[in-house]
Amino acid sequence: MQTPFDTAIADDGTTLSGPPRSPRQMLASQSYDDHASIHDDATAQRLGFQGGTIEGPTHFSQFVPLCVAAWGTRWLESGCLSAHYRNPCFEGERVQAFMAKPAPGESIASIWMLRSDGVEILRGTASTGTDHGATALEQRIATLPKPDRLIILRDVTVGMRTRRIPVRMDADQNMGALYPFSLQDKLRVITESSPWYSAAGAGTSPWQRAIIPVEMLSVLCGYAKDTEPFPIRGPVIGLFADQEISVIDGPLYVGEPYEIDREVVALSGSKRTESMWIRTRVFRPEETAPIATMLLNSASFKDSFAGYTEEAAALGRR
Repeated sequence: MQTPFDTAIADDGTTLSGPPRSPRQMLASQSYDDHASIHDDATAQRLGFQGGTIEGPTHFSQFVPLCVAAWGTRWLESGCLSAHYRNPCFEGERVQAFMAKPAPGESIASIWMLRSDGVEILRGTASTGTDHGATALEQRIATLPKPDRLIILRDVTVGMRTRRIPVRMDADQNMGALYPFSLQDKLRVITESSPWYSAAGAGTSPWQRAIIPVEMLSVLCGYAKDTEPFPIRGPVIGLFADQEISVIDGPLYVGEPYEIDREVVALSGSKRTESMWIRTRVFRPEETAPIATMLLNSASFKDSFAGYTEEAAALGRR
């Protein structure tokens, strides 16, 4: 089978696993809403973390060779990773990706990632095509309880949607304050490199064009976040708590113009956070069928919002 990766994959008959990797932190200088993010050491430490966290979709790259090993390169055209982030990862830590080996004909499988000390970083599903059961986040979102009265998200309602916004990702394009690096920068440190991600090696791929890595589809979908922001009260610090990236009619190409829209599909809450679940759809210009989607649980820390305790008390909440 033609493969774009030289990743060493272990197969014990029931599980596929990649080698331990040490992902790089590239968001230390990230800012949004004119303030630092949880990927900044000082900001993260104020919220009780040991330092700036590595962005969740960075870990998705470690699963891509496993998916290609299981389903072939067609997974790059119609594959999905769906995960609940269970614990943060910090630069210097080693993590390893695992996938339950699908039987012939199966198109969905469990995935999980472990830190070297056994702590679970994420858990979810990988799948290909459309003929499979519910993904991890489809199952999760279907069981969300109705949140208490929201404070940070009080002005957000399910069904809010942006217009379609033009986006693209050139190889040397800085992706802005939210993602202060380029694809070229990412490819220098990506955990699983591939010649198919760059113009120099694209001639060896089935599509003869450089493709956008799955983890960078998160960047593409987030690039226009500030063009039409949802009315989140702030300033507030957030993190990715759940994320699903699904390619429907791909792959997506470097330097290609696309359009995205974003819709609030659910609201939820926990002891520490209020969550807005956003589905981003990616389109080719002038086409109506999405070619990729991202479902993201964008969770905002209650402790980072000035006056949260007082407003909650006034509303009769603890």
